[in-house]
Amino acid sequence: MNTTVAAPPLALEMRGITKTYPGVKALQNVNLEVRPGEVHALLGENGAGKSTLMKILAGAQPMDSGEILIHGEQVHIDSPQRAMALGVSIIYQEFNLVPFLNAAENIFLGREPRAAIPGFVDFRTMYREAQDIIDRLGVKLSVRTPVNRLSIAQQQMVEIAKATSKKSRIIIMDEPSATLTDHELKSLFSLIRQLRDEGVAVVYISHRLEELGEICNRLTVLRDGQWIATRDVKDTDREEIIRLMVGRELTQMIPKEAATIKEPALVVRGLSRKGVLHDISLTARRGEVVGIAGLVGAGRTELARAIFGADRIDAGTIELLGKTVKIRSPQDAIKLGVGLVTEDRKAQGLVLGMAVRENITLANLGALSVFNFIQAGRERDVARKYVTDLQVKTPSIEQTVQNLSGGNQQKVVLAKWLFTDSKVLIFDEPTRGIDVGAKTEIYQLMNQLARDGVAIIMISSELPEVLGMSDRILVMHGGRIAGELSRAEATQEKIMHLATGGE
Repeated sequence: MNTTVAAPPLALEMRGITKTYPGVKALQNVNLEVRPGEVHALLGENGAGKSTLMKILAGAQPMDSGEILIHGEQVHIDSPQRAMALGVSIIYQEFNLVPFLNAAENIFLGREPRAAIPGFVDFRTMYREAQDIIDRLGVKLSVRTPVNRLSIAQQQMVEIAKATSKKSRIIIMDEPSATLTDHELKSLFSLIRQLRDEGVAVVYISHRLEELGEICNRLTVLRDGQWIATRDVKDTDREEIIRLMVGRELTQMIPKEAATIKEPALVVRGLSRKGVLHDISLTARRGEVVGIAGLVGAGRTELARAIFGADRIDAGTIELLGKTVKIRSPQDAIKLGVGLVTEDRKAQGLVLGMAVRENITLANLGALSVFNFIQAGRERDVARKYVTDLQVKTPSIEQTVQNLSGGNQQKVVLAKWLFTDSKVLIFDEPTRGIDVGAKTEIYQLMNQLARDGVAIIMISSELPEVLGMSDRILVMHGGRIAGELSRAEATQEKIMHLATGGE
């Protein structure tokens, strides 16, 4: 007698999911299937619909039509609490942490262990369990540390700890590796493999295609809000994935173009800040892209903020176009022609509740004002120009930027600084969380800026990006410049040797 063993139900089925915003069809009849114990990559350019689909699954957004099944049973997810009750957790790309609470309080927020006395929290148990979770991730971090004192990478690991602590059966990870060092990345991958072995289904969103072969079983590609393909990772190569994502061939991922390098635009001498930066000197010339590499904590962002006047300095001088200047605030920097594209675009680069138009012109309203009144027509013309030039996907210049995808938000940040006509532009992780197609567009924009004589300083944790776009590379370690490499001599091995303290 033949007996057929029924296959276990899928961990997750999303069928015919459709979602429309005013002027934008974000999702059109999208399907996604994830098996138990599978790491399933969800891929697509910014604006493809990945985050919208996951927000629907997590109960943060309602769908217009479609159905969701979890472990074979149709469910209605109308709130994050309902998603959590069904065993679904999401780690958002932009963190969802309370900055003045410590790491342990964030990990167990709303689920604190109760003490024997009603109404009291068992802090001893909470700290012990939170520290166990953090240690399991391989992170050197005290869970008693307030989140606002943690680095971006450490905050990311707290988000991951929060999700894994809920014992969820479906975990969504939206760009979890974007801010992590190699060591932290290995710990993350180890944790994901452990979750997979325990039968947890993981939906993994990432623009780092090289990660897929390490941990993912299958992948699904979305484009323009539509399902394009589902493939086994082992049967798919990088070129095919890119073609599916962008609908065209990208023959040159980092299209560096030579520009005429002219006189120094920025000269920094002996820049120091006690305990953070130590006697830093550098030069950036007009038409040059100076890459700054280093591990997390090396002082790269702190250097950018010091030059831009966002953080005080204890010693050192700054010259712009041959003149010594005092930059005591970002306002001083902007007036002198220095712009900073910050690492955290949502917290520091944009006003999320304001329109695309308002964000683009925010740093240079004086150019649009007569007797302190903004000329509305000129402002609209400027906004439309940059939306067109940078191909910002938005239904209107009046759309609030919080409703744009991450890549389009980054383009709005870039438009803001282009409108200031900056002579020196500092890019801090300019392509973090941005898809391969949008990355190429930003590289091409940097090429154009260099041709126009702008001096560019580019801070990046992605070594191929640093090697591909830089004319010279400065490597930081421990708040110091550990070494300088020309484009011709630079390799990943040489950069890492300097970044880890080698001579």
